[in-house]
Amino acid sequence: MTTLYGIPNCDTVKRARGWLDEHGIEYTFHDFKKQGVPEAELDQWLKKPGWEALVNRKGTTWRKLDDATREGVVDAVSARAVLLANPSLIKRPVVNWGPEKPVTAGFDADAWAVNAV
Repeated sequence: MTTLYGIPNCDTVKRARGWLDEHGIEYTFHDFKKQGVPEAELDQWLKKPGWEALVNRKGTTWRKLDDATREGVVDAVSARAVLLANPSLIKRPVVNWGPEKPVTAGFDADAWAVNAV
């Protein structure tokens, strides 16, 4: 089963959910705001797709962080702490496509078409 992680009012998450619906892909939705960031899954995501792919450095949450916090995000350990404290920093959506398929961060229709089969 595919699991989509994100925030329901995020435009990218809305587009992603629409894409999944259009392609007939069943999924469960994990709301970071209501359910929190699942730490065990986050630990896996930090390995693949990697902490660099997970940290959304383009969003308003990143820009609102103080300089010391931003400059302190230099590896998986430091990224983990900041992502847990600020779930909106996670590049959305994160999708677990199921066994034997890579976890993805962000919406990319072309990459998703490969994972969805």
